[in-house]
Amino acid sequence: MNYSGYELLWLFFVYSFLGWLIETAVASGKHRKFINRGVFTGPVCFVYGFSAVFMTLAFWELKDNPLFLFLGCMIVATVVEWFTGKALERMNHRKWWDYSGKRWNFDGYICLPYSLLWGILGVFCIYYGNEFFTILYKLLPKLIAGILVWTALGIGILDAVVSYAAFFHNQKKMPDKVQDFDRELRRWTRRLGEWIFDHMEIRIEKAYPAVGQENSCEEEEEGFADGCGFYKLFWLFFISAFLGDLVETVFCRYSMGRWMSRSSLVWGPFSIVWGLAIAGATALLYRDQQRPDRHLFLAGTFLGGAYEYICSVFTQLVFGKIFWDYSKLPFNLGGRINLLFCFFWGIAAVVWIKFFYPKISAVIGKIPPTIGKILTWILVVFMAVNMVVSAMALVRYNSREDGKQAKYKWEKVMDENFGNARMERIYPSAKKR
Repeated sequence: MNYSGYELLWLFFVYSFLGWLIETAVASGKHRKFINRGVFTGPVCFVYGFSAVFMTLAFWELKDNPLFLFLGCMIVATVVEWFTGKALERMNHRKWWDYSGKRWNFDGYICLPYSLLWGILGVFCIYYGNEFFTILYKLLPKLIAGILVWTALGIGILDAVVSYAAFFHNQKKMPDKVQDFDRELRRWTRRLGEWIFDHMEIRIEKAYPAVGQENSCEEEEEGFADGCGFYKLFWLFFISAFLGDLVETVFCRYSMGRWMSRSSLVWGPFSIVWGLAIAGATALLYRDQQRPDRHLFLAGTFLGGAYEYICSVFTQLVFGKIFWDYSKLPFNLGGRINLLFCFFWGIAAVVWIKFFYPKISAVIGKIPPTIGKILTWILVVFMAVNMVVSAMALVRYNSREDGKQAKYKWEKVMDENFGNARMERIYPSAKKR
């Protein structure tokens, strides 16, 4: 996998545009008039771009195994689609698309036929699409290619900001120039659609009829740690990161016969993987407490498996190391995840949402508002600094293993305070892949 940052951005926008074309063509053909299927104003579906780039980064090592490549693409892309739908619903209290009328659907946001299609498209992109579009990119003069990518990135960011404001009905607060940009981009998108389909589009409401239907799940009353806002999620993250580290430490003691650090950070027993997993699962599933256990189990199994795979790929790409390896366990995927632990994520989702979350949420809610907010921000600063220092220590740890001498002051500070012996104690399972 030898793609530069510019090439990855190029692939992101190409696949986002192609995804928009596919979605819009299908919807327009079904309704016999042009319908813009993009969530944003411009002609893009970023879920396609994100999925394609992630598959490119994550599954290049599975290229020699078409079956595992297909399964990996299918599962991860399906989870991305489900996560996107749930996140949009949480943001705007509306359902953007609904597959409830299709067979083998789950939660109305994903269904088996589309999951299979995701797998096929992912395999096609990795085997053929990436090479073809990269060749096209390299045919462009370097300066023009760079300008094109940066322009697309700038427009995409502005489009996302304006669309985010539209979700929350805050467009009137946007600067006039930004609103003018939104109108112009919308006009250009409409003209492009008319040129392709020879019809006029009305935008989101017609693309997603369910958007017009209000969702009965409203946020709870405002106040410290009420509902599922920032304060609640941060405390869940902090508590889960601490408890998750303790659980893994005890598990390793009894399964491997020795005590070993399982912390993600250099200061304190905190597992960021656990903290983010619990906070994210709560944000997506806390309103599903009354759903059947099988619903939460399936969501936890697939979401947890995809999340663990993403974390494994991320740490390898950023820090040059892997922190767990399941290659010796049966039914594993690239050594990054295995079926047994995916089931564990499913069980954990049921137990957490049904039993632990209501109790811990009630305890957090009893913290006095003033004390709670002050303490929260102290812990936010501590965890932020802890994560930054841990990242720097890991980067330098990897560089030392490659034989690189410290050139900058921060590298010398890391060498003085976080030498190899200390890093090996904190991250005993970390190794190069």
